[in-house]
Order: sequence, then structure tokens, then C-alpha cells
Amino acid sequence: MPTHEPDRRDTGPSLEQILGLIAPGMLDVVVAPRGTGVPVADVALHDPGEERDDDARTASGLILLAVGVEAASPEAIDVLRDADRAGAAAVVMRRGSRGPRAALLEAAGQGRTALLTRRPGHGWTEVLGRLRTALVHSAPAFSTTESAGPDRVGGLRLGDLSGLANTVADLVGGAITIEDPQSRVLAYSRMDHEPDPMRRLTILGQEVPRWRVDELRESGFFQALWSTDDVVRRPADDRSAERLAIAVRHGSEVLGSIWAAADGRPLAESAAAALRTAARAAVPHLSHHRTWGRAAARAREEAVHALLDGAAHASQAAHDAGIAADRPYAVMVAQAYDSRAGGTASGGGTDTGTGAEQRVLDVLALQAAAYRPGCVTARSGRRLYVLVPASDGEADPARTLLATARSVPRSVVFAGVGPLAADLSGLPASREAAELVVRVLRERAARLPVAEVVSAVAAFGEVVADTSVLRVLDRVEPLWKSLSGPVHAMVEHDRAHGTEYGASVAAYLDAFGDTGTAARRLTVHPNTLRYRLRRARELFGVDLADPTVRLLADIGLRIAARSAHGSSSR
Repeated sequence: MPTHEPDRRDTGPSLEQILGLIAPGMLDVVVAPRGTGVPVADVALHDPGEERDDDARTASGLILLAVGVEAASPEAIDVLRDADRAGAAAVVMRRGSRGPRAALLEAAGQGRTALLTRRPGHGWTEVLGRLRTALVHSAPAFSTTESAGPDRVGGLRLGDLSGLANTVADLVGGAITIEDPQSRVLAYSRMDHEPDPMRRLTILGQEVPRWRVDELRESGFFQALWSTDDVVRRPADDRSAERLAIAVRHGSEVLGSIWAAADGRPLAESAAAALRTAARAAVPHLSHHRTWGRAAARAREEAVHALLDGAAHASQAAHDAGIAADRPYAVMVAQAYDSRAGGTASGGGTDTGTGAEQRVLDVLALQAAAYRPGCVTARSGRRLYVLVPASDGEADPARTLLATARSVPRSVVFAGVGPLAADLSGLPASREAAELVVRVLRERAARLPVAEVVSAVAAFGEVVADTSVLRVLDRVEPLWKSLSGPVHAMVEHDRAHGTEYGASVAAYLDAFGDTGTAARRLTVHPNTLRYRLRRARELFGVDLADPTVRLLADIGLRIAARSAHGSSSR
């Protein structure tokens, strides 16, 4: 069992307060022999293998999570009695389909530890996070002249990291950045002066540059930061002003860090003491962000996807996504392409994309958020969806944002915008059209050498003919694959022997029969192309003088190309 200081045994918020702050329906109180007014000191995981001294109250005041223990299992009674001997305030078990056994209920009634069960649909990680957030939310906040309401701590709305950064900046007398343990920026204070180069890079990139992270790790700075509760100082250098940093902890868990930089003047001598106070005050905010902030972000994304899929509860989804139900929106779809991953411009890679692709989508999501109020985004694998609100009379609200997608540095992006949807019911059609535009751009790029692939963007109205062809091919493809004939034989021969009869025929058709133009696109001599076309007729019966054969060759080679690139119907 984990150990805790004796002076915390009988202090802290009550079990009733803690349960009142977590999501309703997550936990059920089965038996509470002393009621729910018992004080709670902390939340911990039950470890049945840890050595115990039965005479010591080693888990006094704790809520113990008995991970892996079902209330109906034979070992549940032993776990409950262990927790009771250790002085735990409560123990939580998985409810299961059968519920607690009578023997367990009897044992709980004879002890002092409350028995709680976790309902299905909630994971242990979520329960742990919610309980810990509720615990720090219930603790007294740092001094403030404002009274804290049920959703406020220290005068700030719980989870308001931007407000926290500005408040800490006033306390410290410098520029503040709040980061997560992976050195990603969660919030930063307003800038009264021009930031130093390092702060500018960090804010623009929404994370500390990787080379700087490596530098801090190799110098031992991070080791010092994560191993102490005190402030760590980094002197000024040619790239950055003086820095003070402190880790924000809840027990043994590191929630993030607060960084203070000189802002136009040196940091005051009192800055370190102010930063220590700020680190204590930041615990409930970062804990809330870690648990509820991420859950809320996932809920918003799910609501956006529900709208794009045409869910029946559109009005509720619009409310959850934070968009106006009576306002027109256009849907933009963007997909990043990382040529270094070994895929093709029209597909390939993994379902979630490479790290480089995901970073590009991060930048696009930030650009969308800054583009205009009301823009909302959602991810789906290698794609980013953006709902762009239109002003009164505006027909193309995403035009500027679409152009921005083309200019993300050192990346290739394919982005398309669907027609303006007058109301929520039109969003699925706008999404489908935008996805077709992206497919058109990808398939165009797939016909180019990798070195020549560049970002491309388009609105649906600019590629209507191409999208119509895609839709026709989507319908025809299953039928085509069930047939056989000259074009099928040629494609199969190319696949088996590595020949390029199909590519030669396709280039000839794309060039409207102009042999010279087709040969240049293939980078071969015109005579070589003429030889291949003649052999295609002799070997497979692909006679391009026949209009019917030309039509079948065009359809068949388009389907073969999209199948080879993995872009069929996607």
C-alpha cells in the first residue's frame, strides 16, 4: 500500500465533495459504513503485491482503485479487507455484469472503508484523472481577493490557462509560457515587448524546437527541473533572455512546467518566490486541462464528425461543436503528404500518417483557428476537416484559408473546399465534395515524379468535371474488375513483367494522339512510343484507331492507376 504523511489522515475534502465533482454515473457508492463525509487525502492504485504492516495505517484517507478486481470475484473480499486494515477512505472495484456478492456487502458493512464500483463505459485512467482533478479542485486555492465559485479556482475559471499565464506574468514580472511535459505550449502570457528569438520560435511552433529540447536534455537542465520542487534557473545566452522554470506537480505526477523569461527588463529577485506560488496555484488548472480539457476536445471533434456524417441529432451536435445552427458553412478538407514516408501522393503511408504529416495538420488547425471566429476543426487519420463560417452574402468563405494551406513551409498539402452549405443538413454534401477535390489533386500528383509534387488547392467549382469522372469510376470499378478483354490483358502483362504498355497508351490518350507530346511526358523517343503502341495492338488487341477501344482503354487504365496508388474510392 502507498504511504502518506500522518498529518493528512484526517484532513482534506470529504468523499461526498469529491464524488459531487466527477461525472454523474461514473461511480456508485455501494456501502459506506461511516457515511460519505469521511475526509479524503489522495487517490492511489491498489497494489496487492506490496508488503504491508497490518498495524500501520499505510493508506489512511486514500481512495484506492482496485484495477482488475471485479466486485463479484472471489478476491474482492480480500482486497476490501486489506484496504480497511490500511485505513483507506474508500476502495473502487469494477462493477461487472453480476454486481457485488452478498459476502462482499456483508464484509463492507462490518468495516470502515466505503465500497464503490466503477460503471461500465469508464476506463480506470479516466476515473483516476477525474478523481485527482476533483481532489485538487476541492483543495484551498492560493490567495486571491476573489471568491472561488464552483468552477473557479483562485479567481480564474478552472482550466483557463491563458488567464493563468497572464496572472502569473503579473506576479513574476516577466513573460510566461506554460508547457506540458513534452515541451508543447499550452498557454503564454500577453507580450508587452518584442519576444526574444527563442520565445518567438516556441510560440509560433506551439512547442519548444526539437534542437532546443535536445540541448536542454543533454545539458542536464530537464533532469534538474523534473527532479526538484524548486525553481531552476537558466542564464541568458545569445538566443534567449534569462529563464526561470518550475515543474507543476500533483503528488508524484508531473503535470507540466511554468517558464518565466525576462520581458524588457531583468527578472526581479522576488520572481523565484512568485513562481513557486504560481506552481501550486497551477495544479488544479493543469489537472483540469489534462482530464476535462482533452475530454472536451474529443467531444467537440466527435460532434464535428457527427455533423459531417449527417447524424440525426444535428442540433445537439452543433451545440457541442460550438457552431451556429442557422449560419452557412463551407467544409475544407486538407491532407498532408510526406514523400519521405515511401508512400505515393495519392495514398500510401499509415491510416494516421507520419509524424511530419501530423505536424503539418497541427499548423493548419492553428491557422484555421486564427483565420476567423467560429472556425472549428476535426481530425480523421491523415485528414483535417475545417468548418468555415460565412459572413452575410459571402459565397466563398474559405478562399483565403485555402490559399494559406498551399504555403505551409517545407510541406506538401492537398486541400479542397466544398460548396457552401446553407444549413446543417448541407454539411455532409459539402464534406463529400471537398473530399472528392482532394482525391482529384492527389491523383493528379500521382502521375508526377515525386520530386515534382507540390502543394495543390482547389474549390469544388474548379474541378467539377474531374470529380464527376471520379464518381463514375467509383461506380464502374467493381464491374470493370469482373470483366476481361484486351485492356485487362495489357494491364496484367505490365504488372507481371514490368513493361510500360499501359503507361504509353495512357500518355498517348492524354495527349489527344499527339505522339511527340506523349513521348516528352514519358521522357522517351517518339519512335519508342510508336513501337510500344504497335506492340500493344499486336500482343493484346488494343487498337487505338477504334473509338470503342480508346474509351475502354481510358477507363481501364484510369482504374488500374488508382488501384496501384491505393486511392480507389477514398
